[in-house]
Amino acid sequence: MSSRQQLAAALLLSTALTYPAAAIAQSTGSEGPPPTEEEVPDEELTDDVDTANDTVPGDIAGEEPAAEEQAQPDISIPGGTIVVTGRRNRDITRASPQVVTVLDTESIARTGEGDIAGALGRVTGLSQQGGLVYVRGLGDRYSLALLNGLPLPSPQPLSRVVPLDIFPTSVVASSLVQKTYSANFPGEFGGGVVNLTTRAIPDESFVTVSGSLSGDTETTFGPGYTYFGGDWDWTGFDEGRRDVSNYSALQGFFDSGARINDEGVDTRAILQDLNDPNLYLMQKVGDLPANFSAGVTAGTSLDVGSDGRLGIIATASISNKWRNRFITKQTAVNAELELDTDFREFATDDRVLVNGLLGFGYEFGEHRLRFTNVYIHDTLKRASLEEGTDFQDGDDELIQDTSWFERQLINSQFVGEFEFGDISVDLRGGYAQTQREAPFEWTFEYVRTNNANDPFGDIYLNTLDPQRGGAIVSFSDLTEDLWYGGIDLGYVFNDWLNATVGYAYTDTDRFSTRREFDIRATSNFPEAFGAFRPDNLLGDALIDFAFDRDAQTLAGLGPYELVIFETTQSDPAFEAALEIQAAYGKVNIRPLDTVSLDVGVRYEDATQSVTAVEVFAEPLGSSSGTLLQNDYWLPGGTLTWELTDSLQFRASASKTIARPQFRELIFQTYFDPETNRQFNGNPRLVDSELTNYEARLEYYLGGGSRASIAGFYKDIENPIEVFTSFSDNEIISGFANAPQAELYGLEAEFQYNIDLFDLGGWFDSQQLVTIANYTYTQSEIKVGDSDIARVFPFADQPATNFFDDGVPLTGQSDHLINFQLGLEDLDRLSQFTLLVKYASERVTSRGAGPLPDIIQEPGLTLDFVVRQGFDLFGQEIEMKFEARNLTGRGNEEFQTNGARRIEINSYDIGTSFSLGASLKF
Repeated sequence: MSSRQQLAAALLLSTALTYPAAAIAQSTGSEGPPPTEEEVPDEELTDDVDTANDTVPGDIAGEEPAAEEQAQPDISIPGGTIVVTGRRNRDITRASPQVVTVLDTESIARTGEGDIAGALGRVTGLSQQGGLVYVRGLGDRYSLALLNGLPLPSPQPLSRVVPLDIFPTSVVASSLVQKTYSANFPGEFGGGVVNLTTRAIPDESFVTVSGSLSGDTETTFGPGYTYFGGDWDWTGFDEGRRDVSNYSALQGFFDSGARINDEGVDTRAILQDLNDPNLYLMQKVGDLPANFSAGVTAGTSLDVGSDGRLGIIATASISNKWRNRFITKQTAVNAELELDTDFREFATDDRVLVNGLLGFGYEFGEHRLRFTNVYIHDTLKRASLEEGTDFQDGDDELIQDTSWFERQLINSQFVGEFEFGDISVDLRGGYAQTQREAPFEWTFEYVRTNNANDPFGDIYLNTLDPQRGGAIVSFSDLTEDLWYGGIDLGYVFNDWLNATVGYAYTDTDRFSTRREFDIRATSNFPEAFGAFRPDNLLGDALIDFAFDRDAQTLAGLGPYELVIFETTQSDPAFEAALEIQAAYGKVNIRPLDTVSLDVGVRYEDATQSVTAVEVFAEPLGSSSGTLLQNDYWLPGGTLTWELTDSLQFRASASKTIARPQFRELIFQTYFDPETNRQFNGNPRLVDSELTNYEARLEYYLGGGSRASIAGFYKDIENPIEVFTSFSDNEIISGFANAPQAELYGLEAEFQYNIDLFDLGGWFDSQQLVTIANYTYTQSEIKVGDSDIARVFPFADQPATNFFDDGVPLTGQSDHLINFQLGLEDLDRLSQFTLLVKYASERVTSRGAGPLPDIIQEPGLTLDFVVRQGFDLFGQEIEMKFEARNLTGRGNEEFQTNGARRIEINSYDIGTSFSLGASLKF
């Protein structure tokens, strides 16, 4: 193959690093095994190919690919260039003009993780927190997640990036992580981009069924809390009991535009609609069941015409997982960390994840069309009971919470790749929608005064009075729609120059509502009623009694009433929008056989807005809106110098941005069940701007073995940071722009494979796999005395009120270490893998006022995974055993002043075990 042909063959491979539209899809995980070579074959380039459409470098003329080269994933994305010379291998990590890590099928399978977030947590420089993947210690706002190279909206109100733990590994064929910026990526590129490629078209018909059982030492077969909800809760779908439209009085009130205390509002009927004990009456379960998952994957293909092939692949799975957490929650009253409150919470979560994928592919000649549809439904049913002391008044409090968080993602995308000699044309477009619903989110609070002069001082009472108890119910709903499209044109000019130009458009709209109602009793409410459990306290009998003055008089009680206050009346609903138009161009220049330069620039014009929506007939005139209109020129370039056949040097520089997330801009309270914390947005946030530099040495030892070391530096203007305050003994986290920050560090990675055939016997086909990576990161916020912070609804004030000069960025660990040691059979499926992960402490939120920062210490975890294949009655079966967190490491989130420590959100995680099997027909 000539140099021109090699350049052409590499063109689309490089573009795969931007918008991967087609991939040789292999996948595994608890939901199923990877497809075989018959199901998803490798593509090869033959000597007579002279076009630029081949997306995986295959045979170079006169060479026979090595085994490890044949296993490279097929990634095809418009917008970039990889140059592969005749003497180079086909390793995408090495051939890419950017710094990338490809987590292919085998790498995902080796970790044994059931979701892609867990698998990515093993990649150099990446860490995981609550399903979100952090790149180089930067929070999720500095990360970008794509599906087949196309954007995704997030069903999580607090996150711009879709939580990757909702993607099971059965859906994802491969994952590409790019840490250096190129102009064909969106400009919101702070730490890096994670691109997930879904399973592609099979070569033969197949069906795979799978299932697993699992549990952990803190939860399974032990006691826990729950509430009934409905008969179909175990599936993650509500049977209609939580559908507000089924409650005429409540729905009528929402539709009326009236305020809850307006004349004519039927408070009694609304209270009776709210009163459904099935949605808040907690029950103790003596023995929580084991977790389960089940899935099926099928595919087929057929020839169409003389050179066409049509393929279909589909997968569906369900998993149900229980989790207990016994959480220590404390707050401090001063910098000496003297306790303000001290609580213990027992929370039981039941998480159900349902997903499906349906993909169609058509290939004819040198062209490819692909239509992919993904559905994910993620539900968390939560019940918790907490007890503790408020030291300011000496009261003990008993708080019950029940909730249902239902998230859904629907995504349909089309990609067309067309090759006309040296010209390539790539078209892409699609629509995605995410929804999050949290109806009937209940909190009941009972108080024991411990006062000797109080006749009920030794009893927990809820008198529906803020001084002694309360009942609060809230309804949240979020819908986000995303339309996107783009086009790329690529051209190979000659042996040393090729170029790509493109246009991309995204239009995102979000509508978010949260209505919270505080149910209270007026004076003369009988204290004895406060001892009733929630379903009697708000039962129909007491509701009727509260509105029957004659009955109260006859009973010698009252008079009193039940009333409702809407605590979110000032800002109950918001609309948010982000429209981005981008144009870009990039070239790949190869002046010497060993030197290449990939350089480009992107122009982005964006309008981001957040507007309060008036839901009442008489507007309140909210002032908590935002309008950000900015345009940027974002250059980026990477120089690659092949020093020897084995050693490669890279240097890169770029400018990128990070926009505020919708949730960070919306002045609306939101509770995050993962961190046990409330968040409130700040409409005065502005964009962050980043300048990025990196240098890297890569050494390739052959046989899949390699080593690399890199240094990186980032300067961030106006980084968005989390700060913490306290309101009524509740931790409230907010957001503000710090003036400046810098981040720098180094990465080291090593993989070495050792064939053990010299030992003879059983070891003839065995290979020892060693993978290790280490990331060292330092960051520093810079705050001067004259710097200003803008936090709604307060006046501008010194930034030093929120940030201390010299402290690290939130979410950043100084040290990240991953180590894998595996024994694998090269002739059949047999793997034993030991996985070690360590992350040093990181700040999760700035401390309020004089209080120290809130710190999380992930620590050391140890996992063990076994995968074994069998042939049973002529069918392929895979067994998998997992043991997670063998060290028993818990979640530790705390504040410390050096002399004293208090626990903010600390609990035991326990050790988990899983046994799964999959059968392929």
